[in-house]
Amino acid sequence: MSIEATHRAVEAVWRIESARLIAALARRVGDIGMAEDLAQDALLAALERWPDIGIPDNPGAWLMAAAKHRAIDHFRRAQRIDEKHARIGGELMDAEREAPDFDTPLDDEIGDDLLRLIFTACHPVLSTEARVALTLRLLGGLTTEEIARAFLVPTSTVAQRIVRAKRTLADARVPFEVPRGHALEERLASVLEVVYLVFNEGYSATAGEDWVRPALCEDAQRLGRVLAELAPAEPEVHGLVALMEIQASRLRARVGPDGEPVLLPDQDRSRWDRILIRRGLAALARAEALGGALGPYALQAAIAACHARAAAADDTDWARIAALYGALSRLTPSPVVELNRAVAVGRASGAAAGLAIADELVGVPALASYHLLPAVRADFLTELGRLDEARAELERAITLTRNEGERRLLRARVSRLARA
Repeated sequence: MSIEATHRAVEAVWRIESARLIAALARRVGDIGMAEDLAQDALLAALERWPDIGIPDNPGAWLMAAAKHRAIDHFRRAQRIDEKHARIGGELMDAEREAPDFDTPLDDEIGDDLLRLIFTACHPVLSTEARVALTLRLLGGLTTEEIARAFLVPTSTVAQRIVRAKRTLADARVPFEVPRGHALEERLASVLEVVYLVFNEGYSATAGEDWVRPALCEDAQRLGRVLAELAPAEPEVHGLVALMEIQASRLRARVGPDGEPVLLPDQDRSRWDRILIRRGLAALARAEALGGALGPYALQAAIAACHARAAAADDTDWARIAALYGALSRLTPSPVVELNRAVAVGRASGAAAGLAIADELVGVPALASYHLLPAVRADFLTELGRLDEARAELERAITLTRNEGERRLLRARVSRLARA
């Protein structure tokens, strides 16, 4: 195999194995930063050795063995070893003697280790941006450059976020563990928030030229599926998976032939991915089967399911969607949820009813720079024949959005109103 082909194989193996490798190492050394450094050392060793020896039969175990050797070297070289380091080094050397690395699974406790890694990377002590960057780096296997490119920020910014995040976790002595009891609910909410933030940035990019970035959606879906396997008794995990699968099913239809945005009512539903819809509906059924009231992600998945089940836009059950948004608004009140409820009510009960709800949101600080509020009001005003007011709202929406695709879409609507 050529060096280039070997490097491609190493990269593929790294994407698959890196999260499990870092998770297993973090449990052993008790430090995420050190665990990632050891994993990166093992990656470099693979890049150096595999062109000569070929791809091992168990590449994950090879990487783990290489990382363990480097951990042992690290603790042996340390000039001032405290009791904890000595114990960890001894455990690593004992593990080396006990089992042949190439004939055993990567780690018998890999599921627990991955859960610990997810909860640590998404710890609330970190800023939202830091949680997103660290999660994509450690669990998504993305490079710093890939994360920066996905979020349209400088590579140095992402690198600083990751370094600071590791330092913050170490300084705060965040334990590498799955939280228990009441702490689990809060920490799980933080994990789900990070995964959905990644998905949303791919599904509806907040800035730049692209309307969608499917690769980010795929990363988030993969993280969600892993989390659902690791925490099968948590209904909100299945709710989030359902929501992402159903929304992702529309990705091909959300973009026109020239890259222009296509809104939901105008989409060619034959282009929706039926496999993803079936996966999403199955995940929603699992969330419902676990009992209890639906959480915010499961409620949003139920809303998405209403769209997925409608053969055409006119068949959409807007009354049920309005009711679901009402339940979501009571559970997690927010101006954005209320704006979405306004849209559903407007479709179910007429533009005047929807506009009345949207008008109450004008002046709400949280929506002051949210372009969809004037865009939604423009829709209702257009239906009511108040075209001058609608055009003014669209002009305002254009000034607020940072996505060039949305600007083009809004400008086209202004042009149509001008012709009208």
